Amino acid sequence: MKIVAGLGNPGAKYANTPHSVGFEVVDVIAARCGASWEEKRSFNCLMAKCDFGGVHVVLLKPQTFMNLSGDAVAPAVKYTNSSAADLLVVQDDIDLPLGRVRFRKGGSCGGHNGVRNIIERLGTQDFARLKLGVGKERGNVIGHVLGKFDGESRKLMDTIVSDAAGMVEVFLSEGVDSAMNKFNSYGTGGR
Repeated sequence: MKIVAGLGNPGAKYANTPHSVGFEVVDVIAARCGASWEEKRSFNCLMAKCDFGGVHVVLLKPQTFMNLSGDAVAPAVKYTNSSAADLLVVQDDIDLPLGRVRFRKGGSCGGHNGVRNIIERLGTQDFARLKLGVGKERGNVIGHVLGKFDGESRKLMDTIVSDAAGMVEVFLSEGVDSAMNKFNSYGTGGR
């Protein structure tokens, strides 16, 4: 079983913000496979289940705030009898320009507090990530990631979110190495 955790902040106040693009990606995946979101209070998350080419997949949207994402992800990994190796975290990344994406096998949190908390709660950094570039405004990082997308950025992000959902499907069927080879040039003319 694979787990795809889209990171974001719960509530309408945080919709359409760079920090919640992970939620958007898993929403697209759930819609494509006809899965319904169910509240799982014991894990403090929304969960949907679907199949992709015979692969059983659990989609997660932590309902903690971003900095406590691990409080939802780690119990869900344990509940599904999965391991960190079965996990893909879909996150925003301020160090990537808007329009870029990058798969990564593991490693440090890169300054992302949601990923930092997942690493702490799982006790390992050995899980895959799909990073969606949201750029950053120097000196106002918090305002940027929690601020609403403007019209032009929103239009670009809609394309990226849809494409990223397809990239997750490739990850699920072919693995992280294949996804890295196919998509890590996305947004640099390699789309």
